Amino acid sequence: MTEPTWRERLFGGFAKTSERLTANLPGTSGGTAKLDDATLDEVEDALIMSDLGPAAAARIRARLSEKRFGLEITTRQLREAVAEEIAAILRPVAKPLEITAFPRPQVILVIGVNGSGKTTTIAKLAHLFQEDDYGVLLAAGDTFRAAAIGQLATWAGRIGVDLVRGPEGGDPAAIVFDAVRQATDTGIDALIVDTAGRLQNKRELMEELAKIRRVLGRLNSEAPHDVVLVLDATNGQNALSQIDVFREVAGVTGLIMTKLDGTARGGVLVAAAEQYGLPIHAIGVGERMEDLRPFDPDLVARVIAGVA
Repeated sequence: MTEPTWRERLFGGFAKTSERLTANLPGTSGGTAKLDDATLDEVEDALIMSDLGPAAAARIRARLSEKRFGLEITTRQLREAVAEEIAAILRPVAKPLEITAFPRPQVILVIGVNGSGKTTTIAKLAHLFQEDDYGVLLAAGDTFRAAAIGQLATWAGRIGVDLVRGPEGGDPAAIVFDAVRQATDTGIDALIVDTAGRLQNKRELMEELAKIRRVLGRLNSEAPHDVVLVLDATNGQNALSQIDVFREVAGVTGLIMTKLDGTARGGVLVAAAEQYGLPIHAIGVGERMEDLRPFDPDLVARVIAGVA
């Protein structure tokens, strides 16, 4: 039995979302349905239940009504129409994470709650940069979890990049300082920094990140160039509250969403785009190195709507 492709796993993760979209519509079992208020209600409810959020669902409903109200529509046509409206929300935020900083290195702080897939995402991001022939250095700035340091060291060895680390419980800002100096001295293009994800104490986390920023500012006034928040799609609407908190404490500049292969709640990606407008750099569908890909808004829109 062959293993599912990346695209197949993405479709599998969104299967329940796309099934909800037309499951309760009148006359859509191979025939047509009239796009009236009742049908639009069903579509809007299905989108909200799939974690696209009320604002995005209302926007999609309004656009469908504006373009097609009163017309007969097949299941396929409805899915394609919904896909197009979802894509219209997602396209403005689709932005690959590019290495453009000069002078080098480009400093990328990666943040997120423990369990979001942050550490493995860092390794996969490094791998993507390596494929584009960029030199990458990792920094283990989450010093409060020995497991995080060990996991990052394992990944660094696997992909063949150096890791700057310190003792458990050490000063993250000192590690970042050493990492920037090493990256500068060795001509590294991208420095990716793991950071703590302790939301239990926002003030402590805010102070720690502020200290890292001060240290970076002394070495490079433009750093950090990116502050990337890793979100676990299985958290659904709770992911939005994480965006709120991390924007406050860290100044998030972009998002990466993981675990889209195993959830019926991946529609939160659309809710995040509608509500915050933050760039979405990449999405992940598994644990393998190649399972993180740059965000493709048209593909994701078609997957959510169930258009193969």
